Amino acid sequence: MQLSLSKAKLKQGLLLLPLLAIIFPLIVQAELRQFEMTVEELELEIAPGFKSKVWAYNGQVPGPLIHVKEGDDIEVTMINNTSTNHTIHWHGIYQTNSWQSDGVPGVSQLGTEPGESFVYRFKADKPGSLWYHCHVDVPEHVGLRGMWGPFIVEPKDPLPIEKEVTKEAIIMFSSWSSRVADKFGEGGHPHEQHDYYSMNGKAFPMTQPLRVKEGDVVRFRLYGAGSETAFHLHGHDMLVTHKDGLPLDSPYWADVIDVPMGARIDAIVRMDNPGLWLNHDHIESHVSNSGKSPGGPVMIVEYEGIEKPDFYVWNDKDATYQPDFYMTESMEKGFGLHNIPAYKANEIKEKAKKKKKKKKKKKISKKSKAD
Repeated sequence: MQLSLSKAKLKQGLLLLPLLAIIFPLIVQAELRQFEMTVEELELEIAPGFKSKVWAYNGQVPGPLIHVKEGDDIEVTMINNTSTNHTIHWHGIYQTNSWQSDGVPGVSQLGTEPGESFVYRFKADKPGSLWYHCHVDVPEHVGLRGMWGPFIVEPKDPLPIEKEVTKEAIIMFSSWSSRVADKFGEGGHPHEQHDYYSMNGKAFPMTQPLRVKEGDVVRFRLYGAGSETAFHLHGHDMLVTHKDGLPLDSPYWADVIDVPMGARIDAIVRMDNPGLWLNHDHIESHVSNSGKSPGGPVMIVEYEGIEKPDFYVWNDKDATYQPDFYMTESMEKGFGLHNIPAYKANEIKEKAKKKKKKKKKKKISKKSKAD
């Protein structure tokens, strides 16, 4: 009798296993992820001969890739090492029961002053291609100073086509003004002329090729961070699957994708046409560097095994190739915060000169004391 009772209980337990498998992953897999980000006052080279002063998250533009899972608890400490106040707005996050972490000065917090820090705590309650950006003086800080970065939240229930993706390419579009490039605190006014455009902080020819193999399924995550764009890939159609992080009820095919300011569009492409294929912004005024063409958001998709002709514009690219320029490698590293060397900005020359002068003065004063 005892034996038959234990068998019955065992049978009941086995019947419950599928239900537990559904419930517990939702609880167990959510993790607390703690990150630290600084804001630095630096200078970014965008095109040959053109640099702009930037306020850079972790010293890079775009800011570091943050890659988490839907349901994760997020804690980010922002440390302000600049001369003005900043915040981080987590664009796309619902901030359910955490509105104080929305990052809007005068609404959910005070701007974080120079030398101070602020801690953001929230749940990654919306999946998809989200992003973060400053919400202080947005026309300058976001529109001209590179204060933005990608925030990717992996969904609990990805679409079947998402599971087919073999390579990720994240591209953030932005624009710049040479008139105010070297002057913090200026720019971002209505009707101001922007004369440089970029993808991931660089304009052609300083962008990078996207290298693929025939049979790859590439997911492009396109961001209108500081500029709108009309994204055009030669030789392929793109399946538009998501808008602002959420799957579309009716995905559609396109060879030009309009990405408005602030928006994110996901498009999936089957790499089935080997060759060397141009990819560019189809807003014609965007594809020059202050009038010098070609320039701006231009890249080339290079299929493995294709012999490059002698006249190919990027025949010398192997020496300076950066495979993580579209965050492909960082997305493969898994969850966490990923700094990307290709995006590092440089110390402002004026500051570097001042530091050298201070060192010289110290050396002189030491010598005089010794005398």
